[in-house]
Amino acid sequence: MPASTRHHRALAVFVHCLGILAAVPALPTAAPEAAAAPRPPAATPRPTAATPAPPAATPAAAATRPPVAMVARVAEPTPPSAPPAMAPPTRAPASAPPQQVTVAVATESSPAPRYRIQVRNVSNSPLETTVRQELPAGSSTTAISGGGRRSTPAGGSATEVTWRLRLPAHSTTTLGTALAATAPGRPLTAPTCAFTSDGSRPYDCATATWQAAVAPAAEVTEAPPWRRYPVLLAGLAVLLLISSALLWVWRRRRGRRVTAAALATGGGAEGGRGTVYPRPAAPSPVRRRRTPPVWMLVGAAVVVLAAVVGTAGWTATRQVASIDTQKQPTSGAWMGTGVTGSMGVPLRESAFEFTVYRMICGAPGTAGKPDGGGAAPANGRRCEATVGVRNVTGDHQPWHSELQRAYLPGGRWVSADESATRTANLGRDVFADPMAAGTRMVLPLVFTVDGRDPPQQLELRSGVFSAGVRVQMP
Repeated sequence: MPASTRHHRALAVFVHCLGILAAVPALPTAAPEAAAAPRPPAATPRPTAATPAPPAATPAAAATRPPVAMVARVAEPTPPSAPPAMAPPTRAPASAPPQQVTVAVATESSPAPRYRIQVRNVSNSPLETTVRQELPAGSSTTAISGGGRRSTPAGGSATEVTWRLRLPAHSTTTLGTALAATAPGRPLTAPTCAFTSDGSRPYDCATATWQAAVAPAAEVTEAPPWRRYPVLLAGLAVLLLISSALLWVWRRRRGRRVTAAALATGGGAEGGRGTVYPRPAAPSPVRRRRTPPVWMLVGAAVVVLAAVVGTAGWTATRQVASIDTQKQPTSGAWMGTGVTGSMGVPLRESAFEFTVYRMICGAPGTAGKPDGGGAAPANGRRCEATVGVRNVTGDHQPWHSELQRAYLPGGRWVSADESATRTANLGRDVFADPMAAGTRMVLPLVFTVDGRDPPQQLELRSGVFSAGVRVQMP
């Protein structure tokens, strides 16, 4: 047999064997954990008299039983599930507790300031509440409805009007105050809050600003171009330059005419008759080039300089007048623009809208122990500010007690007392969870200060890099 034929036959046998091995199905193998785990014994029913017991299987039959059924009972291990695509947030955004009493304040169109206050009980049971309205500094009341009383609380920053009401379930009570007329153009803001019966915790707060109707000012029209100082100066300079140029041209032409006339009238030594021999050429006089006089050049330069200085000064004055002096400069590291306002005015920063409705301080020596422990300051006291916070973004935003500051005289400042603020909010930590998007909370913030002087300014902000807002205390 040729060698090539033997090689072909050996190759055909090898390929045939590979096909047989590929056609035989592979039996599933048991997992090592399942094979090593002991199999619990199967419970066999005990035979009774009525039912005869089946005959015992012989060893030969047990030996001839196929092992496929035994392997089929082994379940394949289930692969682990995939991890979630996004981890759930560690802290859920805080939602404001449901309000039982709501407050709405509006102004009336009148020559003197008038405010209309609506207090509504939205709960299913009657409530007792204390309503306080902060009056603007330097104002006096002319009318108070609903049995309200004007008073100045001890440690308070302004005069206030107080009502003690009992609100039936799902009822609305309307109150009103009228103030004396003030100077025209002066806005008056009067924040109002509804507190619990003891006056310690606010239900809700609102504010409104009365603005006197100002007569429309006469429309100021811009002067025509020919009546503006820069245009007049420029026109005068151009007129002087043209006049100087015309004078110089006239004098030059006049000199040429005089020279031509002198040459035309002058005769020779022979009475104008010609000679056989030509005359030697007489040297012509040297003519000096005529230039404008010095006084004309100096005057033109002074006029041009005055026009340039006047135009530059007018342009700089216009640019300086267009600068907004109320806008505070910010650095590139801050987010947003710092805003400064008075108490009762909503002030918005990058994430929150803050409104300070009330500020009251206790007597010196009433401050509790600080957060870190130790003795309380001898002349320390606690100042409580009623603040409204609104999340104006589309996402939940955290805020921190260390960033809320009260500035004292001399530039000193203190951060919010977290433990005292938690106590004032009935054990609720308002800084523990972020604020949900679009929510609003009215809560007390407590600052522990030393000395007899109350805070002059509050600085509130949402984040470390936020420009924040500053509220001036009356």
